Amino acid sequence: MPKLDLSQMPMKTGSIYPEPYAGMMQGRSSLRLGEAGGLTQFGVNLVTLQPGALSSLRHWHLNEDEFVMVTAGECVMVTDAGETLMRAGDCAAFPAGRADGHHFLNRSAAPAVFLVVGTKAPREVATYADVDLRVEIEGGKARFTYRDGSDWEGPR
Repeated sequence: MPKLDLSQMPMKTGSIYPEPYAGMMQGRSSLRLGEAGGLTQFGVNLVTLQPGALSSLRHWHLNEDEFVMVTAGECVMVTDAGETLMRAGDCAAFPAGRADGHHFLNRSAAPAVFLVVGTKAPREVATYADVDLRVEIEGGKARFTYRDGSDWEGPR
């Protein structure tokens, strides 16, 4: 595989979240490095958070491991244990099945960039820690539910 040319990759913005949560993802973008390189067993994404942006809703994965390394700038990692300042070179790991909701916020005045590497499980369930929301992903299709498994119809 030749060297990946980041300048030729499409920037992914937006979210698969239902509203009102999709609108909260303004200022987040990513390059799908693993996809561009033809990887199928794990994902690799380079995420940029503009000042004030958040990476996602706080979540944890049932079947997928997730690893994050900050490559530029600084951001705040929020987990069930609280907040941790993350700077270039800092890493965090989130093993599958550990119910510790996490996400990253950029409270600085400059962009923050981090690399995310994660498993691509055939079936995944992500649970969101601060809202009554789950997503089930299978066959590339996402189905949003409440935590009790009933179909998502909006915040309750």
